[in-house]
Amino acid sequence: MTGIAGLNKKHNAVLVIRDADMVAAALRQALADAPPEERPGLERTVALVESTAAATETQLRARWVRSRLEAVGFTGDIASVTAVKALRQAEPKLSLLAAVQLQKEAVAHPE
Repeated sequence: MTGIAGLNKKHNAVLVIRDADMVAAALRQALADAPPEERPGLERTVALVESTAAATETQLRARWVRSRLEAVGFTGDIASVTAVKALRQAEPKLSLLAAVQLQKEAVAHPE
């Protein structure tokens, strides 16, 4: 996570940036203009993007937590204290409070 102006160890957050709607619109346009042999692949791609766009911010943060834990090789129980420690290892600027809140979201939204 990169630093954001105004945030510090006591006040930090994980921002969710969503541009899936723009990507989906571009893909739908490509699908409308596509020759028949390209349509099946584009139809599948549009469906995947639209399903991703339907995810809530909480679900996206939960996915982010799991990806960060995976990045540091964590394979244990996501609800454990060790998971919070691993998350803070993956994102050293993350406060303990933020790490615990993110962990709770990940526990509440299993893949």
